[in-house]
Amino acid sequence: MLQLKPDRLGLNDFQQQNVSVCGKSFVADMSGALFWPAEKALIVADLHLEKGSSFAKGGQFLPPYDTRETLSQLAGVIDRFGAETVIALGDSFHDSAAAERMNDKDLNALRTMQEACEWIWVVGNHDPDISERLGGYVVSKISVGGITLRHEPEGAWTTHEIAGHLHPAAKISRDGFKLRRPCFIGNGLRLILPAFGSYTGGLNVLDEAFDPLFGGEGFAIWMLGQEGLYPIATRLLRED
Repeated sequence: MLQLKPDRLGLNDFQQQNVSVCGKSFVADMSGALFWPAEKALIVADLHLEKGSSFAKGGQFLPPYDTRETLSQLAGVIDRFGAETVIALGDSFHDSAAAERMNDKDLNALRTMQEACEWIWVVGNHDPDISERLGGYVVSKISVGGITLRHEPEGAWTTHEIAGHLHPAAKISRDGFKLRRPCFIGNGLRLILPAFGSYTGGLNVLDEAFDPLFGGEGFAIWMLGQEGLYPIATRLLRED
């Protein structure tokens, strides 16, 4: 089995990794969420709530529990960090009609979290309109402490940015085994978060879509594993 950490380390040693964006300190979590201690804010990207019900409308049937699973995981991360603000970086909903399809139990779970936290929805390409039924504040982007948080990363040379949209994933090969997992990708000037949602795929960080963002300047990878979050040397990365 592919090992990403020495056996002598404890299971909790790699649950989180400290990362920096333009001198600001953040904590990347194995869940795919990012915590900003100075702001007591939890940042997540690409929840894609109600993706299962959206596919069902088109005749593709997936287990209809993605929203419940994603919200349950999010609630656990909020509690673990004691977050006072949640910022969702777009594509939080798989489409603009998701609010009408969300059942009352899941909606109540969302509103319960919002009672404890200030909640900010950044709109994305899947959810350019977010229903008032879903609570929170809706913005196109937001700047906090000199850092801009948006859904889709801007082009080359942009700094002071945290974004989602691309669903970054890393593939590595070691000792004859291959592993492909979601990841954080950053270069100290910008950071792109993995998709947090249960039914979300990933785009290989070696794909040309990442070239305008990091090409030629280098980047760092933190890969989500079942037991932790692991920094991965870029020389180990493989294309799909």
